[in-house]
Amino acid sequence: MRLGGARRWLVLALLVAAAVSAGSGVMNRYYLGVASEVGINVILAVSLNLINGYTGQFSLGHGGFMAVGAYVAAKMTLVFGEQVGAAFQPLLFAGALVAGGGAAALAGLAVGVPSLRLRGDYLAVVTLCFGEIIRVVFQNSAFFGAATGLSGIAPWTTFGWSWGVAALTVYVVLALVHSTYGRGFLAVNDDEIAASAMGLNPLKYKVTAFLVGAFFAGVAGGLFAHMKRAINPEGFNFMRSIDVVVMVILGGMGNTAGVVAAAVLLTVLPELLRGFSDCRMIAYSLLIIVLMLLRPQGLFRRSGKGGGL
Repeated sequence: MRLGGARRWLVLALLVAAAVSAGSGVMNRYYLGVASEVGINVILAVSLNLINGYTGQFSLGHGGFMAVGAYVAAKMTLVFGEQVGAAFQPLLFAGALVAGGGAAALAGLAVGVPSLRLRGDYLAVVTLCFGEIIRVVFQNSAFFGAATGLSGIAPWTTFGWSWGVAALTVYVVLALVHSTYGRGFLAVNDDEIAASAMGLNPLKYKVTAFLVGAFFAGVAGGLFAHMKRAINPEGFNFMRSIDVVVMVILGGMGNTAGVVAAAVLLTVLPELLRGFSDCRMIAYSLLIIVLMLLRPQGLFRRSGKGGGL
């Protein structure tokens, strides 16, 4: 997709998100909650796709970056929420999301610089351990509520915020990847040695991908905290990272449209299967296995190498 078309889709998505949010008072709250969670998972999956799909790394630390954003954003609104009037609450919320994303980006820089000289399984293990370190730090931090976490968080995440940020995330990732600079991500993915021979610095592109991906994961964490209204460290364990990785793999590595579709599908499926009671997770897992077998290259990706939308 050309960036001109992507801009039009961004504007349309923002308008639709604002319109739905404005009329949310007459809509079913359960469906709105699921739709907001879909938007958050789209942010997580698309941002991880920049790291795992376009740049060719294998990170299992997205849950940790999400935790950093969630705790920082929630703490900001808990501390300053009562000190600002209702008119300034959206500005405080936006500032808290940016602060949470910035803190997550710093965490991404901390893990990226020393570990991105590694590849494949080694990098996956390092990022997985880093995510667990973050979780344990929050679990033992009295400032962030220790094991009980934070509660009483303002319910400021709406459909408009969730899908507005999701649309912005998709646009930023597409604009970055399809820019002149962004071609370096694809070059590093294809062959690091060849990229180095062409004068590119693979480490710089890997760190940049981690910074951008971690930033949006942190923003998603802030949205998640203000949707659930209570967070604790167990909500950001390594299974959270695995869920996002599955979305990226099912959608097709390096295929933004497929990753968005997978994020929607894997968020809605558990809700559709609630009628199966105790067998719900078994049915959910079997459906993922079937999808993986039928579409090993991803939902919307053609066979062969090469990124999609």
